[in-house]
Amino acid sequence: MENEIISQEQIESVQPNVYTNRKSFQTLYDIAKMFAASSLVPQNYQGRPQDCMIAIDMANRMGVSPMMVMQNLYVVKGKPGWSGQACMTLITGCGKFRDVKPVYTGEKGADGRGCYIQAVLRSSGDVVAGTEVTMTMAKAEGWLSNPKWKNMPEQMLAYRAAAFFARVYCPEALMGVQLVDEIVDVSREKPAVDNPFTGGEGNQDEADG
Repeated sequence: MENEIISQEQIESVQPNVYTNRKSFQTLYDIAKMFAASSLVPQNYQGRPQDCMIAIDMANRMGVSPMMVMQNLYVVKGKPGWSGQACMTLITGCGKFRDVKPVYTGEKGADGRGCYIQAVLRSSGDVVAGTEVTMTMAKAEGWLSNPKWKNMPEQMLAYRAAAFFARVYCPEALMGVQLVDEIVDVSREKPAVDNPFTGGEGNQDEADG
């Protein structure tokens, strides 16, 4: 099967209960091996059918292309995370909204510069808006330790605003996965915690759990 072309029908035939259905599981793994053998998939998926398998399963559940997931899903500190630009794609692709756009506020380059995501609900025509993210917020939360906030603040404001919007209005689109930058920020901020079983300080892994 490794020399066959992957068809959309093959991908769509994988059922949601793939992990309890032997035939669906094998079909998914066969497709994953073909993706892993391709030089067109991102390098971090090449030669890794297990990772491709998870990405394809996520894509199937979300109703998006497996390549979209592979191009935008990364593993950071042992956790999967979406790239910043993926969030807007997931919002516009979920089908709930039209006219999705970032709205910037305040003066460019100032601490009061902010951004929020605005969209129109297809079901009712109501205009909805997500939480506004500002540079003041970014400073207060310690996000500026990431150099991208200094080098490309407009993009970072929009990316974070998109994540906030999605968690309120279409959380299912994210599949419970954070942005890569959010994972990095949280791991950077989280201190060691006391381990009640040893009387000492826990390590970072224990704090993350």
